[in-house]
Amino acid sequence: MEKIRYAIKFIGHVQGVGFRYTAYHLAQKYSLTGWVRNEYDGTVSSEVQGTEAAIDQWLTEIFTGRYISVDRVLKATLPLNDEERTFSVVY
Repeated sequence: MEKIRYAIKFIGHVQGVGFRYTAYHLAQKYSLTGWVRNEYDGTVSSEVQGTEAAIDQWLTEIFTGRYISVDRVLKATLPLNDEERTFSVVY
C-alpha cells in the first residue's frame, strides 16, 4: 500500500488530557511515523506518515479518547519523509 504524509492541527480540548500520548501509542499500534506536539495557542500539531487506512484508524481512535474533545481538524498533505522510522512526542 502506498504511504502518505499529513500535517494535522487538532483544535478543541486537546491539551492536558493525554492527547499526545494517546497519539503516540496509537501510532505504534498502526505502524505510523511522525511526531506530535502541543502548541502555545492550545492546539496540538502533528505530522503523521503511513497508509491512508492506518492514518484514518489512528484519527478515529484519537477522537474517541476518554477526555479528548476535538472540535476541528486541519489537514494538509506533505511530501514523504523516507528517513523517518519512529513516531515521537515533541516537547
